[in-house]
Amino acid sequence: MLTTQLRDRISLPAAAIAVIAFILGLASLTSSYNAGIHWTARAGHLIVESVEPNSQADADGIRPGMIAVAINDLQLIQIPQPVYGSPDPARPDDPQPILRYDPPIPTPTADSLVVSQIASSARFQITSLQLIAPEALDQWSGEEWPIQGYYYPGAAFFDENRLAILPGIAILLAGAWWLQTGRFGGALRELAVPLAVATSVPLLVLPMASIGSYSAQASAGLVTIAGMLPFAVGLSRLVPVRDERRLVSIGIVVFSVAAAVLVLGNSWRDNSETPGLLRWALIGSIPILPGLAAAGPLSLDRLRAGARLGAGGLLRSTELAVAGATPLFALGSDRAPYVWPLLVWLVAVFVAGRFTVRPLARLATRATLQRDLIVAATEAERARLAADIHDDALQELTLLVRRLEASGDTEGADIGRTVADRLRAICGDLRLPILDDLGVGPALDWLVLRIERLAGGEVRLERADDVRHSPDIELAIFRVAQEALANAVKHGAPPIVVRYRSTPGGISLAIDDAGPGIADQAPADAEKAGRFGLLNMAQRAEQIGAILDIKRWPTGGTHVALEWRPR
Repeated sequence: MLTTQLRDRISLPAAAIAVIAFILGLASLTSSYNAGIHWTARAGHLIVESVEPNSQADADGIRPGMIAVAINDLQLIQIPQPVYGSPDPARPDDPQPILRYDPPIPTPTADSLVVSQIASSARFQITSLQLIAPEALDQWSGEEWPIQGYYYPGAAFFDENRLAILPGIAILLAGAWWLQTGRFGGALRELAVPLAVATSVPLLVLPMASIGSYSAQASAGLVTIAGMLPFAVGLSRLVPVRDERRLVSIGIVVFSVAAAVLVLGNSWRDNSETPGLLRWALIGSIPILPGLAAAGPLSLDRLRAGARLGAGGLLRSTELAVAGATPLFALGSDRAPYVWPLLVWLVAVFVAGRFTVRPLARLATRATLQRDLIVAATEAERARLAADIHDDALQELTLLVRRLEASGDTEGADIGRTVADRLRAICGDLRLPILDDLGVGPALDWLVLRIERLAGGEVRLERADDVRHSPDIELAIFRVAQEALANAVKHGAPPIVVRYRSTPGGISLAIDDAGPGIADQAPADAEKAGRFGLLNMAQRAEQIGAILDIKRWPTGGTHVALEWRPR
């Protein structure tokens, strides 16, 4: 869960980026497609005055000084065309003779005023262009004219993409409102603004990205990357494990830098689709990586412990994974009507949630409820037995010991005291007062002293309990330690080492013995083999949302580790 301060720290920059994207998209509506060519009119010709670096025209090899022969559907220069005569009947294989050229020399056909208007217009869009080098035009020797043709479909795309700002605004406002209501899921309510911004920014800047000039393309790309970052940072803060959170943060930086380099570079302007796909994948991966990491699990051990999440955890994981992938589909919505990839994705998510995730969540809810009922019933039965033994059998045994002492039967009184001590120990096992009063650390001290007498060797406790947590958490931790120590005495060998640490950030428990070690498949086969102790430990860990790991060391010995972090 995000703190209010952190939520504000990512929501405010996200909103500012959305405003910048909207302003850029709105400003581009008054612009036109720009292939990167600046014109000048001279001697009735339309001449390339300069070419913007890294523009499409620069990539096409257009250089200053080249003369326009035709632009769009307008012919600017009439190039001499040969007029052929009739072939000689006596020489049918000879080429047709050229009688003359019409016109005899290159002749401007456009009005000089029209040429000047094209040269001075900043909004003149080029869809097709024919150019010729000035030396080729001046030194024509009657051979084929070296005219070069260019085609710029981006002008049509720009006219089409002007409307992309409208669905972008709708997604921004409606998406933020919808997520704030919590109808999509409680896990995303705190990330409503960053997620809406990350999804809408690609559409808000699409008109600018369609202008065609390098500066416009680079600005749109960088703003799109910036729009992903607040959402990615928010998702990364939901990753539960610190080391994974650090790796995810590094991944966000790597993907962002790589995407920015690609946006600022010129390779993505190649005619092939590979650079564009790479750019799409890199930018989309910025939120996908933390989304998947926050959804978890990322390791096999956590995958095996995935059932501990329950229905709420299952839905939360699904929400985070879906949310992380949503901006990727928004990036692919760059063609009218701009919402199809995103719409198909959301429909697929709805169908999957309706017919797959939610039924699984109901099953998980039922299983979680059954597990909690079993654990609660077990503790209630323990408490009842402890009370019955203490209030009934133990009291009567105490009276019997006194009567035996009064009658002079010291041997019977000693046997009665021994039985009473055993009953008190059983009561302690069933419900330990020291656990309620002092916490897990002192309770483990008491347990280790008892176990050491049974183990026939060293049983050592290393503990650092700085803080106490809720009684339910401490009870589950103690029961796991109790079961693990009983298994270590029964199946393992001393020395047995118990390590316990309680901090505000969570609880860690580890128990190691020097026995032959548990079989690798034992935890999975616990129920079939009748090892209900392992099942009890797993249920206790799942109940509090802890990660339980039971394995054999390569050199022998069983290692039981439990990690719990508050959520």
